[in-house]
Amino acid sequence: MNAVIKLDDIRKTYHTGEVDVQAVRKVSLEIHPGEFVAIMGASGSGKSTLMNILGCLDRPTGGRYSLDGIDVSQLSTDELADIRNQKIGFVFQGFNLLSRTSALENVELPMLYARQHMHSYELREKALHALGVVSLTDRADHHPSQLSGGQQQRVAIARALVNQPALVLADEPTGNLDSRTSVEIMGVFQQLNDRGITIVMVTHEPDIARFTKRSVVMSDGHVVSDTPVTDRLFAGPELERLHSLLDPALQTQ
Repeated sequence: MNAVIKLDDIRKTYHTGEVDVQAVRKVSLEIHPGEFVAIMGASGSGKSTLMNILGCLDRPTGGRYSLDGIDVSQLSTDELADIRNQKIGFVFQGFNLLSRTSALENVELPMLYARQHMHSYELREKALHALGVVSLTDRADHHPSQLSGGQQQRVAIARALVNQPALVLADEPTGNLDSRTSVEIMGVFQQLNDRGITIVMVTHEPDIARFTKRSVVMSDGHVVSDTPVTDRLFAGPELERLHSLLDPALQTQ
């Protein structure tokens, strides 16, 4: 099976004045269809730079990056924009929803930038389907201010899915959420992964990484470990555990 992501000797150097900062150093990595991978590391480890390269938001200084069989290392700016729209779904820590538009309209946005023109009824149908995947169809007409943080992140996930990308990239997707909501969102990602969707997630939280299947740890621009997650958490049992911890506290109030 061909890799969704294939990195060969990827390097990224930033030139700041007289100093060269090597943010990513000779990283080679393969991620195959249906994997759920956490990229971890301390601040300055290179994980965010690597995520930007994976998302075609930044170009590597050297090496080769193939995304879904396409060598994206030398593509033009316009070609990279097309690749981002067609092949990658993004989920961010801050949700990045447009505040004055409904959940449905936020999910429709990536389709508006696609080269293939769609009628309004097609946009609505596909957006509603994506909202259905994250169990949020009943909030389609709500604006972000009318949604909880967890619901806003579900809208963002639906938006990432609407173009049926080869890859979903999630950058600290639980960073702005409380513990219970974070587990719920990881449950959404696990359900999507069970459907065969490939997910790569940057996180600095070890407990969140345990919901994935594979952990890639970076330090000083290098991949220092790449291992299966052997003590994996599952959202259903973890939510039950959190509920049992909360119940005694509620009873004493």
